[in-house]
Amino acid sequence: MIQLSKLAEAHGFSHVWTFDSHLLWEEPYVIYSAILAETRTVTVGPFVTNPATRDWTVTASVFATLNEMYGNRTICGIGRGDSAVRVTNGKPSTLTELRESIHVIRELANSRAVEYKDATLQFPWSTGSELDVWVAAYGPLALKLTGEVADGFILQLADLDIAAWMIQTVKDAAAAAGRDPESIAFCVAAPMYIGDDWAHMRDQCRWFGGMVGNHVADIVAKYGTDGAVPAALTDYIAGRTGYDYNSHGKSHNDHVDFVPDEIVDRFCVLGTAEEHIAKLEALRELGVTQFAGYLQHDNKEETLRVYGETVIPALREKVTAKS
Repeated sequence: MIQLSKLAEAHGFSHVWTFDSHLLWEEPYVIYSAILAETRTVTVGPFVTNPATRDWTVTASVFATLNEMYGNRTICGIGRGDSAVRVTNGKPSTLTELRESIHVIRELANSRAVEYKDATLQFPWSTGSELDVWVAAYGPLALKLTGEVADGFILQLADLDIAAWMIQTVKDAAAAAGRDPESIAFCVAAPMYIGDDWAHMRDQCRWFGGMVGNHVADIVAKYGTDGAVPAALTDYIAGRTGYDYNSHGKSHNDHVDFVPDEIVDRFCVLGTAEEHIAKLEALRELGVTQFAGYLQHDNKEETLRVYGETVIPALREKVTAKS
């Protein structure tokens, strides 16, 4: 992970995100410290943490400590909770808990005082710490909360139609809350695979449709399949029969047979460098300000190399030395 982070920085990536699921994977904040120590510019953070598995003040303290040590190079992605809570037979946090946790974590990790459990708390050792909090969401109420309070929105799929609907929903909620919708960062995250063997790329990235399906199943259970959520998001889980978190986020996940090729193609960013550039340009036209590429596949280093040499330069704003 540390080596991949160094490669990502060398190839021009700005952020390194990791899962925060303490049983399935190693403790991310320990790894962040090592990444930050061996890099110079990348920002690191969880994709995503949740309010249930850690006390909110502990989460804030970790970010403030890393910022003190490495110069404000952290970011917090947060959601209601999936694998981290479900593996322990827990439940995702409520939206009220999520809203409150965002406030507590952000205030403390920005070196400010906050009211928490009938006390005013502040880190006496933290000065000048800066932390943005981005919220991962799919359902209508979670998207509304994101527009009202988040510094950024995390959408874990790269389908253009779904992204357009969700981004607009977040912007509408921000405007209704008196916020500038354009002040919110919009991050689309999906597997990125550079190649031309579509059958192989699809098989390597099919796990992602299963992971997204967990959240979609929750949404369908709450809202049904009509009206509140686009059919493009809900239809494909009709054949979903279960999910094994032991294979969560892994290319060999054996509980994703229900995910059709069409969903893999729509949810992921696959193909040649030119095909990646075209899809990322289309996402940018919708208002996406950051693309985060998952690398859970067998072509990590080559994908990073092509992004560094071709994709990122093609998308970067052109600046001339003299005009």
